[in-house]
Amino acid sequence: MAGAAVIGAGIAIAIAGAAAAWIWRIGVRSQSPKRKEVTGIEDSRLIVDDVAFENAGSKLVGWLIRLPAADTDRPLPVVIVAHGWGSNRSRVLRYAKPLYEAGYGVFLYDARSHGDSEDIKAPSALMFRDDVLAAVQAVRSLSGIDADRIVVLGHSLGGFGAVLSLAQGMKVRAVVTDSMPVHFDTMVRSQLKAKGLPFFPLGYFIPAIWLLRAKVPRAVVREANVPDILRQYAGESEAGALHKTPVYMVHSLGDSFIPAQDLQKLKDTLAPGTIDTLFVQSEGHSASEQDSKFWEHVLPFIDRSMK
Repeated sequence: MAGAAVIGAGIAIAIAGAAAAWIWRIGVRSQSPKRKEVTGIEDSRLIVDDVAFENAGSKLVGWLIRLPAADTDRPLPVVIVAHGWGSNRSRVLRYAKPLYEAGYGVFLYDARSHGDSEDIKAPSALMFRDDVLAAVQAVRSLSGIDADRIVVLGHSLGGFGAVLSLAQGMKVRAVVTDSMPVHFDTMVRSQLKAKGLPFFPLGYFIPAIWLLRAKVPRAVVREANVPDILRQYAGESEAGALHKTPVYMVHSLGDSFIPAQDLQKLKDTLAPGTIDTLFVQSEGHSASEQDSKFWEHVLPFIDRSMK
């Protein structure tokens, strides 16, 4: 009987070890975005400058694109476009045309471990925040740019990173988010659902693996609270008060990856005037701009913010 008990305990330990190894592999794979090819820019009218910059010792690359301007002596206002997880700068070119035709420079870049930028061991949501901050600084250093007239437009985790950047002291004219997850839990659920994996028990172990590999303390994650950050930093600045930034948040009701209900609930928890919101009807996670209402509302918001 004692021998059977030992054998049983050994089998249980082996099963637990195999399960732990399986969960660890899933965590590592889910933290390793598949690189997609960066394709070229088709509009031959554009001036395209290749830009390289650094963040935490890693090289990032991007494009500054614009139409030829009649007044070349006037500093150029810029909209920085931040892509999401598993994307790259060419995949967010879909936002560019209305912006450069409105007279803005458009800066698109590859976050670390995406596109043509350098790899890091463990990408995270906080990496997107830090890369947004680095991109803003890089744009401000470019010749001919109006360093005081910059707007950030972020899709999905790019938008999440832009909002978190407000709490890190980012000073821009405005932030626009599209299809942005509001909570870390939403990101985990969406990633597991996309891979056909159950939330229980993986939803409890995968985030811990991400944080461990990225060396992110849980206290830092707790501070990256979107509702709290928006309450403190979003809105119109008042004389003598803390600097605030206008924030416009867009989400498609047809987004099955990141549900629009997150933004609806967020809006209900915030005081009126904290954020502007827009719900569009396009299908999918990366198609909000295809709804005509998107640019009918977003472009005037950017125009007002740039004045």
